Amino acid sequence: MTASTHYDCIIVGGGVSGTALLYELGRYTDLKRLLLVEKYDRPAQVNSHAHNNSQTIHCGDIETNYSLDKALAVKRTASMVVNYATKLPARERDRIIQRMPKMVLGVGQRECDYLRQRYQVFKDAYPRMQLLTRKEIADLEPNVALVDGSWRKDEIVATGTPNDYCAVDFQALSESFSDQCVRMDRDKQRFGDKHINQLFGVEVTQIRKDGALYLLDTSRGPMQARSVVVCAGGHSLLMAQQMGFGLEYSCLPVAGSFYFAPEALNGKVYTVQNPNLPFAAVHGDHDIKERGKTRFGPTALMLPMLERYNRATIRDFFRVLRMDRNVAATLWNLLKVSDIRNYILRNALYEVPGLNRRLFVKEIRKIVPDINANDIEYAHGFGGVRPQLIDRRTRELKLGEVKIIDGHGIVFNMTPSPGGTSCLGNAEQDMRLVAEHLGARVDWDAFERDLLSGHEDTRGVAPAALAEAS
Repeated sequence: MTASTHYDCIIVGGGVSGTALLYELGRYTDLKRLLLVEKYDRPAQVNSHAHNNSQTIHCGDIETNYSLDKALAVKRTASMVVNYATKLPARERDRIIQRMPKMVLGVGQRECDYLRQRYQVFKDAYPRMQLLTRKEIADLEPNVALVDGSWRKDEIVATGTPNDYCAVDFQALSESFSDQCVRMDRDKQRFGDKHINQLFGVEVTQIRKDGALYLLDTSRGPMQARSVVVCAGGHSLLMAQQMGFGLEYSCLPVAGSFYFAPEALNGKVYTVQNPNLPFAAVHGDHDIKERGKTRFGPTALMLPMLERYNRATIRDFFRVLRMDRNVAATLWNLLKVSDIRNYILRNALYEVPGLNRRLFVKEIRKIVPDINANDIEYAHGFGGVRPQLIDRRTRELKLGEVKIIDGHGIVFNMTPSPGGTSCLGNAEQDMRLVAEHLGARVDWDAFERDLLSGHEDTRGVAPAALAEAS
């Protein structure tokens, strides 16, 4: 082992979470030798890819499955993304985040009453959020409120913001973090002898404890580190279990698919979450990459693979499924709930060619009432996989994020919540853990100046507690 393969911290996984952590460790700590290893040849080629998520900055205002406490924690991490991007040159900022209208739509008296009550609870925490009547909805999203120039028959109300940073290209954000790290590595005048390396097209096959260090077997040869953070989605659990950690978990990958329609929305329109369903409600999004199209979804389909469209990960799925009576009991308990059982069946049918459009258009009509099956098309090649975890001890589906910490310098991240929005907030947690383990210094003043102030000042908001360690 040579000095060139020995690091203070190695990050496994080059999506938006891994690149955010590399950026924070490089920018705000005094650690000298950092490395990111990614098996694909570029950052953000799996769930952070622009095709594989809803391109949404989730800040808690229109996500009706969040309590106020959860929403405030999410708002802090979402604001970090906006504060980072708005400090970049305008051209780079506009590649990453965009302004547009956003709202959560209530249809029918029950949902409308619920949103009016929720607005009263949330309005002080979100001063830009408005309670929108159907006239105000029509001004922002005419296709939601009107049918052939007349008001739709349903009672509708919404809460939302007419113009806010709410759309994000997580792939571009990952690339920005990566580029910033390249600049820091080259700027010896400002950052001294700090080495921030990134290896793409290099796969980690195994992680082993080697005394006080960690030894990583890679396709480029062995590498050593004093600490390791794995940000590799469902493969994080696989690597943890190879080391004997996280054996109490099983992985249930849930894939999301999308449908395209011609430009039907100006921004983002979410719908009220069914509290009996542990999956996201269908929403419509003005797509920031596919110009002139609105994307509707996601569906939810359980697939036996850890990466969508990568059949090589089927074997990995069965290694982390670890099927036993506890996993079977958890799945049976889910299927016993009629809402969940019917939801799973419907979403399976949404994947059947010829039938899928006629069925899914009924979901979309809650948002755009006069849309027809001929107006939509299945978005082939779009959609990612969220590795939902099953706690085998409690026989429960884990709906939040899971972080496995051994207390000796290694961290495994799975299912960050809410997805890529949490990248900088999750990286903050991991930066604290790595710095404490290695005795590194963190420049918290610079961190607060850069990420907790600017477009949205959240310096007085306490960070979310560290995820429960295993």
